[in-house]
Amino acid sequence: MSVEEILPIEVKPGWKKGTKITFPEKGNEQPNVLPADLVFVIDEKPHDVYKRDGNDLIVTQKISLAEALSGFTANLVTLDGRNLNIPITDVISPGYEKVVPKEGMPITKDQGKRGNLRIKFDIKFPSRLTSEQKAGIKRLLGG
Repeated sequence: MSVEEILPIEVKPGWKKGTKITFPEKGNEQPNVLPADLVFVIDEKPHDVYKRDGNDLIVTQKISLAEALSGFTANLVTLDGRNLNIPITDVISPGYEKVVPKEGMPITKDQGKRGNLRIKFDIKFPSRLTSEQKAGIKRLLGG
């Protein structure tokens, strides 16, 4: 005889891939055998914008060389739907990373704490410059 039972799983924000949820003795039952435990293992679905690294979230912003040199504002929508406007005033060189504290994933074992948001940059360099543009850049940058 088969018995159906609905077992609710409340997935908590910040749970990591590999987290196990166990329902003791809710597995298959056989005569004269203790029912097995039913175990679910959390997997993560890839996100279009963010990647997870531990408790940190990583996002890559595509910017122009002009924005990399003169600054810009990163406009991001967080996983919980908030709008973040993050001014970047530093000169952005390849490999530069802007860290925004406490905007990453919730840390489930440490209530109220969060990882960081790490913004990486993909700088689009121009494929060609005119001789006038090159001369202007040299004048501006002192080359």
